[in-house]
Amino acid sequence: MSPTVRICVLIVLFAAEAITATVLLDGASPIASPSALTTIIRTWGPGTARFAVAFSALFATFVFLRYQALLKSLTKTISRDPVRVSLLTIHAGAIAVFALASLRIYANRFVALDPNLAAIAWILAAAAAIVCAALAFFPWRFWRGLIHATGFLWLYVAVADALTWGATSALRSAWKPASIVTFHLVQFFLTPFATQVIAQPDRLRIGTSRFSVIITDECSGLEGIGLLLVFAILWLVLFRDEARLPQALILLPLSVVTLFLLNAVRIAALILIGNAGARDIAVHGFHSQAGWMAFNAVAFGSCMLARRWSWVSNAPARPHAATVEAPDATAAFLVPFLAILAAGMIARAGSGSFEWLYPIRVFAALAALWIYRRSYSRLDFRFGLPAVLTGVAVFALWIAADRIWGASASMPGALARSSAPLRDAWIALRIAGAVFTVPLAEELAFRGFVLRRLTGADFDSVPFQKTTWIAIAASSLLFGLMHGGRWLPGSIAGVAYAIVAKRGGRFGEAVVAHALTNALICVSVLFFEQWQLW
Repeated sequence: MSPTVRICVLIVLFAAEAITATVLLDGASPIASPSALTTIIRTWGPGTARFAVAFSALFATFVFLRYQALLKSLTKTISRDPVRVSLLTIHAGAIAVFALASLRIYANRFVALDPNLAAIAWILAAAAAIVCAALAFFPWRFWRGLIHATGFLWLYVAVADALTWGATSALRSAWKPASIVTFHLVQFFLTPFATQVIAQPDRLRIGTSRFSVIITDECSGLEGIGLLLVFAILWLVLFRDEARLPQALILLPLSVVTLFLLNAVRIAALILIGNAGARDIAVHGFHSQAGWMAFNAVAFGSCMLARRWSWVSNAPARPHAATVEAPDATAAFLVPFLAILAAGMIARAGSGSFEWLYPIRVFAALAALWIYRRSYSRLDFRFGLPAVLTGVAVFALWIAADRIWGASASMPGALARSSAPLRDAWIALRIAGAVFTVPLAEELAFRGFVLRRLTGADFDSVPFQKTTWIAIAASSLLFGLMHGGRWLPGSIAGVAYAIVAKRGGRFGEAVVAHALTNALICVSVLFFEQWQLW
């Protein structure tokens, strides 16, 4: 297994375990007669898991960005070292002990076990699981060399991770005076577009006679500002050889001020949408999505500006290409899926409790697939009977999981009350997305790219028959996590699609199996009133 694949698998393993622990343990009801140690663990355990996930992701990101040559030199000596199965076995045992101790600490199971003993076992098992997994994929000499060569990177990342939460808390305490500024900015942006603006500064209530909001700390966007500020500082530290100091420091206030202004624009737009009569869209769609859209825009813009603005950057200018470059293979496999995600964010922002704008997901995916259509000529879209059987089997699994964890639901009220042509058009496009664009885009991303990239660096030349079982497990887990609460059946489905592609050696096997699963789900929705599946 290549060193790059080992790092990716290790990160996925740690992230999946930490996220699972956080979801299952955070917010659990208090146990009877807790000890001092169990109280500490219940208070800080979920936060520690989130810290570990963020630390792993940030550290790996900046190692790849900043120390690529170093990483290659360190991994030359271990490229032929096998993954230590014995340590992975110990890791699994430690996770089992961790789970049992968690049941005592969080769910009050195994009450005969002393809570202090359970707390000690919980801490030791967590530490053992981390160490064993790390050493299973990379020997000690690798970690020692990495820490020595990267200097204080681990400290920078740890401090940045901690400051993200600290900055958020500090900014929250400063929100009260800043809220006055936000209030007047919203009033300024709102006045040209609305008549009879209602403004009550003492209550921070602003809007119109038809729709108004109260500005609270939850609407401040301070979490995004804190994260953006800490990430920008870390970027300047690690890429200080490319930054012109002190000029580059101007990026910090520019990013914060831009995000602060966009937050005021977001609130003003929210009021205008509600005032126009689309209260449902304003409350359930735009309100929850616009903040993330603004943060993503500012974060992406800051990164681009830091590399391209010559006044703040020492990075050499890119030469103009004399000829048209070949299409990027990675983009061809990932852009259709990313287009669906971006369109989904926009669709949810522009919809209310029912996503009327779902069709833009279909059109966005079709546009991306059309742009990169020539890049798919090397893929074999043929399929056989195993693809059909796999699609049916995954459908049966999905229905079984829904019977265990789900609850049946009828057609959404908004869709049921709509006119027949509108309802039929929406359902037709929803089926088109489920049966065509979604399977194709997701299989391009998870089986076409991730599965093969985890097997080899030159993923486009990796045949499906050569994909490794570890790559199948890691890519399928990522695929499952994308399905939220249905992550377990989603992960199993990912394994099934990967196996049928590996056995048949054809990309079409996975696409057809996925499409057939979704088609059968559509049949269940439309003919058996199982709308919760959509």
